[in-house]
Amino acid sequence: MLGYLLGNIILLTASFVVGKALAAFMPEWILGILGILPIYMAFHDDDDVDNQKATRKSETISTLITYLSVCAGCNLSIFLPVLVGETIPNFFITLLFIGTLTILVVLLIKIVADIPAVSKVMEAHGEKLMKVCYVLIGLYVFWDSGLVSHLIALF
Repeated sequence: MLGYLLGNIILLTASFVVGKALAAFMPEWILGILGILPIYMAFHDDDDVDNQKATRKSETISTLITYLSVCAGCNLSIFLPVLVGETIPNFFITLLFIGTLTILVVLLIKIVADIPAVSKVMEAHGEKLMKVCYVLIGLYVFWDSGLVSHLIALF
């Protein structure tokens, strides 16, 4: 759980820093174009990461390295466009919120993983549901950044 939590914090922080760097040079509505990243990830198949194995002695370090190597692209594509317009206090609230949710989700997954019906649904539809979530996040970024309203105002 600690490795997963640290991975989330690292990727959230990287997303925030990169987003702030981009925001220093461009207006927020233009950064709404970053919403294309999660949409791209929804339609991009990356099956190679499933075959990676960590060979570390510490379970925490092993989980952290595996999480960063497998989930960096997905998390950055989601968090960067969402965090780009956040203030530093809101970012720390987000870190606390996502950190708490990370712990709760890991505990919940341990409980739910043994339910056969859940396993069956996730095996059959989990990837499709993930792709729908990524597309919705991308569309949300388009809308929340002001990109949509800016483009509508042009016409």
